[in-house]
Amino acid sequence: MDKIECTKLRSFEEAIELIKDGDKIFISGFGNAGDPKQLIKALVESDKKELTIISNDLGSPNIGLGQLLTKKKIKGLIGTYYNWNTEVAAAYNAGEITVELIPQGSFAEGIRAAGVGSAGFYTKTAVGTELAKDRETKEFDGETYLLQEAIRGDVALICADKADELGNLVYHKTARNFNPVMATAAQTVIAEVGEIVPAGALDPESIVTPHIYVDAIVLRSC
Repeated sequence: MDKIECTKLRSFEEAIELIKDGDKIFISGFGNAGDPKQLIKALVESDKKELTIISNDLGSPNIGLGQLLTKKKIKGLIGTYYNWNTEVAAAYNAGEITVELIPQGSFAEGIRAAGVGSAGFYTKTAVGTELAKDRETKEFDGETYLLQEAIRGDVALICADKADELGNLVYHKTARNFNPVMATAAQTVIAEVGEIVPAGALDPESIVTPHIYVDAIVLRSC
């Protein structure tokens, strides 16, 4: 096999140092699928604090992503589903964190909008519910629509199956989930991968996230 020379390769410690206190951080995954487990562990063990986590959910209390809340590293959450983690409701009701709930489709599209440079979009989802409180609405053809602004982040922690030495990424089936859109909507993108291959080894048709979006790569251990 050709020698791999990936200039974007970093240790987990070096990658986490790209995060600043107070950053808004995308973390990919749907439950336990497609989440960067070892990057999450490194973030939990770091001294980073006052973070806003933008993710589909926050796992379970003191497990995986949920450890960030247990260890008081979170000041805000933006996501779609927190029923698995009872600590979210407890922390919110105690005034310890803010929580912004966004319907899952609007969440995904809001991130995509940020990635393509759009300010936002109008949707019928959530109109007439508590989620529409104090939000801008507009009528189109006699129907009311709700403005969903683009969702941007400072850093994205994502997970891919493989990277080549340039930083092009491919994903594995449903583990792809939010990873590609989050990679386009953050200023700094850190990808946890299972394997790094030489440039040219990946089928160009299978590359979902081009290397231009990826700033750092960490290689997870088995």
